[in-house]
Amino acid sequence: MAILVTGGAGYIGTHTLVELSKAGYEYVVIDNFCNSDKKAIERVEELTGKSIKLYEGDIADCELMDKILKENNINACMHFAGLKAVGESVEKPLMYFKNNVIGSIKMLDVLIKNGVKKIIFSSSATVYGEPETMPITEGFPKGETTNPYGRTKSIFEDILIDTSKADSEMTAVLLRYFNPVGAHESGRIGEDPEGIPNNLMPYITQVAVGKRDILHVFGDDYDTPDCSGIRDFIHVTDLADGHVKALKKIGVLPDGEVPADTGVIIYNLGTGKGTSVLELVKAFEEANGVKVPYEITDRRPGDVAVMYCDASKAEKEMGWKAERNIEKMCADAWNWQKNNPEGYKG
Repeated sequence: MAILVTGGAGYIGTHTLVELSKAGYEYVVIDNFCNSDKKAIERVEELTGKSIKLYEGDIADCELMDKILKENNINACMHFAGLKAVGESVEKPLMYFKNNVIGSIKMLDVLIKNGVKKIIFSSSATVYGEPETMPITEGFPKGETTNPYGRTKSIFEDILIDTSKADSEMTAVLLRYFNPVGAHESGRIGEDPEGIPNNLMPYITQVAVGKRDILHVFGDDYDTPDCSGIRDFIHVTDLADGHVKALKKIGVLPDGEVPADTGVIIYNLGTGKGTSVLELVKAFEEANGVKVPYEITDRRPGDVAVMYCDASKAEKEMGWKAERNIEKMCADAWNWQKNNPEGYKG
């Protein structure tokens, strides 16, 4: 039995492949490399000591998806494939709906037709919109998402929920990520965004390594202690481990399956602690002994002031808890960037 990992060459996907290997799982990867690099797969093979069965293509290609499922004994799918830049989604909403929603629907249809009805979905805290209180629990209603990226995640969550109601064999775990940062401790895999980074940590590391002149801090007029936005940053390896725990929660084990509840389960994956943008910059400088010059610019469309979670449900039900602190996140992110100043293209 094997896990189908869509978008497995991406930032979170590659780290999850490493953790799947450590836990004894077999897996098959599909990726179209629109925002990832084949070298990332080679690095995972290096770290795990095993060859990866890779299909290059798009999840919207129903013929390819059907071929993959017929050629491999797949019993669950981890769905990472998707466009993920908030700013870009505001500028190109149709591209995001076409890829993240329509592509995912086509994928889901093929999965179900081939009897694969256990899915771990890479969702996002953006589905909560802008809650009035913190921390965010899974019991909070989904809010009015502030950008098209968040809406695509919310829409596909609803599709999985409705599909599971119509099919008693369907099981889906919706993992609502907060802010993944850091890199594998080896420094061999990490976050490698195209162009100017949309996320804070790779922007910090690219300034620190000299690839960019200055960090732009978006907004200094938020209602927070230092007036910069607050987020719940989580180490990507902790996040990857959450996916392994989710597989076990729904009865998918390395050597087969055991009976488990069906339906939809939702978990927040975060540390439960809020860290401001300026606090993260300071923590990075102190952890690594480098300076990160920055300047304040206008807020970005779609950004909210404060987002951090209550992740106790994941600990109670899956036995998962984020273990790595901000200093470790900063140290591992810098270890990746300083050894790979041009990312995988270096």
